[in-house]
Amino acid sequence: MNRSFLNIDWLLLTPVFIVLIISLVTLFSIDSSYFTNQLIFVFISIFAFLFFSHFNYKVLRLYSLPIYVLSIVALLLVFFLGIESRGSLRWIEVLGLRVQFSEILRPFLAISLASFIVDKKKLDFNSFFQVLILLAPVVFLIFLQPDLGDAVIYVSVVLVTLFYFGFSLKYFLASFLPFFLAIPVLWNFLHDYQKQRILTFFNPGKDPLGTSYNVIQSIIAVGSGMIIGKGLGLGTQSGLKFLPERHTDFIFATISEQLGFVGAVIILICFGYFLYRIYKTSDNLDDKFAKTYCVIVFFVFLVQVFVNIGMNIGILPIVGVTLPFVSYGGSSLLSNFIFLGFLASIRKTFKNDTVLEIK
Repeated sequence: MNRSFLNIDWLLLTPVFIVLIISLVTLFSIDSSYFTNQLIFVFISIFAFLFFSHFNYKVLRLYSLPIYVLSIVALLLVFFLGIESRGSLRWIEVLGLRVQFSEILRPFLAISLASFIVDKKKLDFNSFFQVLILLAPVVFLIFLQPDLGDAVIYVSVVLVTLFYFGFSLKYFLASFLPFFLAIPVLWNFLHDYQKQRILTFFNPGKDPLGTSYNVIQSIIAVGSGMIIGKGLGLGTQSGLKFLPERHTDFIFATISEQLGFVGAVIILICFGYFLYRIYKTSDNLDDKFAKTYCVIVFFVFLVQVFVNIGMNIGILPIVGVTLPFVSYGGSSLLSNFIFLGFLASIRKTFKNDTVLEIK
């Protein structure tokens, strides 16, 4: 146990715990019940991290196909056993806790994706198209819940990963062309609120008391924090509930209002260093599967951070993406710590396999 404890990359975990503390303090300033619930999931997530950190990632790779199949089955079960909330069917109740499978499955589906990419000897269009075929049912089932935010995350992560590993740009263009041609048809499948969110992005001032309300209030909250913020619990936009989803999708705006530019910069520095540590981990690995998995994890967190903060400052459409380790939500927190558990497993296995030569 002592050896496992020392093998943990504390430089990777330090920025995580800093943003986690900022999150808990902010949630407490908003509503103590949010703080209590999130704290419970923090302990559950840390236990999950320790549990999955003892998995051998080489063994996990052998089960990449069953993991993919079981993930599809789990997403299908949501439509039969799920709990509807605000018009969405995303959660299943397990032991009194609501679990969102589209979040929980991310670290496991990343194993399937990494294994599939590694098994491909050629980076040709056939391999590229096969990855998209595997992605399609996952994204389609998530989109039907409906959960546009998670669907965007899955698609974005897969595409940037394929681009990173050197698939030709013409494959992306060939794949996007049918999509762009089908936009008029796909537009009809979007829910009204999803259409309005997209239209609001292009014209935020069109309906300031309606569809544009969220983004306008978020921008006001971010700007009103100035340099050092208004103080914990003293924010007007978040404290008086002018800012919708102040504890989930727009928690970055809440932190910016209460802790100001200083608080926002601390969050950005922590995520920047966190991503750097993941990159360094992947850069030091010789095992192709482990390296590929680390790259996927890097893009999972990068995309989430970029999209969430982009939403909060009005440079991206509102698609319902949480800020890792910061936004309120047990499923997201648990998923992120499982990712960290697998990273810890890779690091420990790699160190144990390294041969020390004494000359």
